[in-house]
Amino acid sequence: MTDKKVALVTGAAGGIGTEVCRLFLKNGYKVIATHRPGKEKTEVANNWLREEKLDGDIQLLALDVSDHQAVREALPAALEELGRIDVLVNNAGITRDTTFKKMEWDQWHQVMQTNLDSLFSVTQPIFNKMCDQGSGRIINISSVNGLKGQYGQVNYSTAKAGMIGFTKALAAEGARFNVCVNAVAPGYTATPMVTAIREDVLDSIKATIPLKRLATTEEVAGAVLYLAGETGGYITGETLSVNGGLYMQ
Repeated sequence: MTDKKVALVTGAAGGIGTEVCRLFLKNGYKVIATHRPGKEKTEVANNWLREEKLDGDIQLLALDVSDHQAVREALPAALEELGRIDVLVNNAGITRDTTFKKMEWDQWHQVMQTNLDSLFSVTQPIFNKMCDQGSGRIINISSVNGLKGQYGQVNYSTAKAGMIGFTKALAAEGARFNVCVNAVAPGYTATPMVTAIREDVLDSIKATIPLKRLATTEEVAGAVLYLAGETGGYITGETLSVNGGLYMQ
């Protein structure tokens, strides 16, 4: 049990996930950071905590979000120990990029399991607890490619678009319990994966963005914190785009 607000972040060790954890910690939250189970994965997660110097009240939770049964076994016990959960950030995601003509079933299925099916497994027990306590914020990290599509990412774009539909429908159900559900849709963000792209390719990407630069992880995490905070309490069912104008509606 803790007096602090509690935020659970999946995909915590990624570029955006790390910054989300850091920002929540700076603002006095207790953070539960998920990682894949197993001795080696736990060592990797502990190394991540040390290397990122994440100061504050943070603990690791072994949770393979793509494994429905494993989540259903592990998450209720963690929620009971915590006593309450104030914020859920569904950030876990993978890519298995290839054109649809060449895409294998495993490439489709793995992305759906991690990026979309995990929303059901992780969110349902937490949503139910939030409804019981009469408050909560759920923030789903989608993508600009879930809004506009992307060549070579039929699987990823489908999952991220599905996340937006999930957000809107769950927001309608959660409103009477004071549970707000929103999505953040980043564009190209300066994560290690993106900045490792060949320089000329990265320059061509930036040229397509009206602001002519990548988002910082702090800018994306800031959008998450806003939706989780007191001044975001009248927003639900929305998708907040953080993409430098890349996809203007």
